[in-house]
Amino acid sequence: MGKTEVGYGFSLITEQDAYLFKEGNHFRLYEKMGSHIVDVDGVSGTFFAVWAPNAVEVSVIGDFNLWDKEAHPLAARWDGSGIWEGFIPQLGKGAIYKYHIVSKENEYQVDKSDPYAKHCETPPKTGSIVWDTGYGWNDGEWMAGRAKANALNAPCSIYEVHLGSWRRLPEQGNRWMSYGEMAEYLPGYVAEMGFTHVEFLPIMEHPFYGSWGYQTTGYFAPTSRYGTPQDLMHLIDVLHQNGIGVIFDWVPSNFPSDEFGLTFFDGTHLFEHQDPKKGFQPEWSSYIFNHGRYEIRAFLISSALFWLDKYHADGLRVDAVASMLYLDYARQDGEWIPNIYGSKENLDAIYFIKRFNEVVYQEYPDVQTTAEESTSWPMVSRPAYVGGLGFGMKWNMGWMHDTLEYFSKDCIYRKFHQNLLTFNVWYAFFENFILPLSHDEVVYGKGSLLHKMPGDDWQKFANLRLLFGYMFGEPGKKLIFMGGEFGQWDEWYHEESLAWDLLDHPAHQGVQKWVQDLNRFYREEPAMHQLDFSGAGFEWIDYRDADASILAFLRKPATGGDLIMIAANFTPVPRTNYRFGVPRAGCWRELLNSDSKIYGGSGYGNLGGMDAVPLPSHGHNYSLSLILPPLGIVFLKNDAPAAAGTIQPQEEPAPDK
Repeated sequence: MGKTEVGYGFSLITEQDAYLFKEGNHFRLYEKMGSHIVDVDGVSGTFFAVWAPNAVEVSVIGDFNLWDKEAHPLAARWDGSGIWEGFIPQLGKGAIYKYHIVSKENEYQVDKSDPYAKHCETPPKTGSIVWDTGYGWNDGEWMAGRAKANALNAPCSIYEVHLGSWRRLPEQGNRWMSYGEMAEYLPGYVAEMGFTHVEFLPIMEHPFYGSWGYQTTGYFAPTSRYGTPQDLMHLIDVLHQNGIGVIFDWVPSNFPSDEFGLTFFDGTHLFEHQDPKKGFQPEWSSYIFNHGRYEIRAFLISSALFWLDKYHADGLRVDAVASMLYLDYARQDGEWIPNIYGSKENLDAIYFIKRFNEVVYQEYPDVQTTAEESTSWPMVSRPAYVGGLGFGMKWNMGWMHDTLEYFSKDCIYRKFHQNLLTFNVWYAFFENFILPLSHDEVVYGKGSLLHKMPGDDWQKFANLRLLFGYMFGEPGKKLIFMGGEFGQWDEWYHEESLAWDLLDHPAHQGVQKWVQDLNRFYREEPAMHQLDFSGAGFEWIDYRDADASILAFLRKPATGGDLIMIAANFTPVPRTNYRFGVPRAGCWRELLNSDSKIYGGSGYGNLGGMDAVPLPSHGHNYSLSLILPPLGIVFLKNDAPAAAGTIQPQEEPAPDK
């Protein structure tokens, strides 16, 4: 095919765009770079722009020109930005393309997908697709009010989902559901369960399905495995119409080594560090972004804003923050390069993280960013202007590991390890913590949450209900990975559907009902969420009785109001006439009991509640004598004094014994 004129003298990129890009402060690059369907002098076509500063030739190849690298060359801009651009007339939506790049370095030639592509071929194909992001949204009510729903003092209970394995269709070859099909099922289920948000494992395009999306190649393109960009927008739209926020996992730390992707993009280490001691991540065999390069910062922050802008995402959970903060992450001595001060902190990545958070909250103050950060780095969820990293919240990985370690122990040994539960409170308010029971804890031989629990089947289910009750009682926002909410037996496998048939069995129905009621209670009671991040909302009643494996504490609202008392028994032995001090007289109503028969328990409880008596205990002038069910947790509410009343009988059945 012969060479075709590309240009018309048209460009979407202004001098100001190029200037901001070069200094790392252009955060809407998706409006300029990549492919864009435009009209030029009455001629419809597609404008292309790609950053390849070390190339000597760049051309657009695709199905429209039989992949002829000579047919549609791009021109390098005159301003030193390294951007190549051009307009191809009469080329529109759906065209499949790549960039053919010839490098200055040893005449290296390669075909690359578009880093700014908004749609891609379904893997294993690797072409980019000319597409738009137009969509008629119907979530205006949610968007207008989401600042309140996403506030730090609001309830936040997250349902973590992997789209390809939440529900599959065995009658159709075990295929996954499309975005459109998910929109028919997922929003209703999440709303019925009472979760406030959904968090999607990365939906950005990724070549290896087994990476669950964490090996990203398409930083502006949702995976086409499940449909088009507009199909995903429809799913998010329906979630919002059901009052459910949407959080995206996002990976600005590393990217895979596939030749068609970002690595060695223009024959040089453009997106990654050149030295493998800084540029290659041995733990995941992936490349590390050069966060010190201005254009890379602009690229990544533009990606973040893209999902908030075009897809109405309500938050971003940033993966593997620790791998960005430390130059020696997953490296032995001699395998990393210290910073200019001779230390291990990655100064470029720290600056990038702070800048990312500053820009996100400046542009979208009604969303939240969350860090998956596994170390004790200080002030992760504090603003950058006071020395923090600027995230809104942080996953409490320490709580997750300590809690699961405790629950996995046989009940007879738990009295020796009560510190695994109590230690968390010493640091619980240093950060804005989310308590995660995430996908990472139910894969690679770790077993499902239910499988981790000790004892016979009855004890396993009782322990799982106790675990969820303890998590919802503790200060901090909540996250449960899909399948845990009904007690999946098998650990998660991305090639299989969740075992929904388990819900034919009462024990699994009981766990699901328990999580549903916990979500409702957590959302409805201000004491359970308003001060999740403040020590003023939490008070120990009893944490010393390790021999009996008993814990009890109070949750308090922001201004006076109703108090919630939570008491847990981590042994299979019921405790009767167990006295706890409380700060108020009046009725303490038992509103939730994990041992209730409706959840599959044995029925031990407190007959709806009781009045506190003027008998001092645990430093308080009043006390309650409670029955603590075996492997159970109870939630009791004391109304504010002006509204205090008498005992209201509950529907919970009386104890068996």
